[in-house]
Amino acid sequence: MQHRFTKAPVLAGLITLGLLTSASLQAGMYRYTDNNGQLVISNTIPQEATKRGYEIISDRGRVIETIAPAPTAEELAAREAEKERKQQQEAQLEQDRLLLKRFSHPDQAVRAMHRKVQELEGLISLKRGNISVLTSQLDNEQRRAAEMERAGRNVPDATLKKIYRLEGQVRDIEREIAAQRLEIDAVAKRFLSDIERLEAITGSERTLPLNDAEAEAAGSE
Repeated sequence: MQHRFTKAPVLAGLITLGLLTSASLQAGMYRYTDNNGQLVISNTIPQEATKRGYEIISDRGRVIETIAPAPTAEELAAREAEKERKQQQEAQLEQDRLLLKRFSHPDQAVRAMHRKVQELEGLISLKRGNISVLTSQLDNEQRRAAEMERAGRNVPDATLKKIYRLEGQVRDIEREIAAQRLEIDAVAKRFLSDIERLEAITGSERTLPLNDAEAEAAGSE
């Protein structure tokens, strides 16, 4: 009885052998420089050598892949600095975009600054008016208390409490005025920064004065 042999098992074996051979070629060898600066080819690579960079080569010497050296501390610092610079640049571009949505010319920012400062100055004027009223009441109460003391009478607790309350209210409003003065300075600084930036990104210079002193100086010329 004759046996028939098919080609399929043979072909499968050849294909498998070919794949194994290809895999072994792709696995390759390592070519690197050792601690003494000597070029080494091996099927293994020390960990410290990987930091200097190396090549993966086939058993026929063909370079399969090149691995770059690990970055130095200086290179890492430079990369981080460049990354931070780009982030700052992107943040500045976004700030400029938002600023240009508010103002298209430096003079618009100058007018807005004057409006805001005038608004805060108006609030301070109202508070000074309140202080004037409270001070008048306080003077009356203190005068009455002084008259009672000169007459040899005790000053009622209600009068003393009212004097203390009025003094406290005056102090509170004076603190509020001082805080608003600081706010005016902060507002002016923010607007000045915006105005300078607008001049830079629009290429246009402001034509309006920033304050009364500048306006007077311009008028006298």
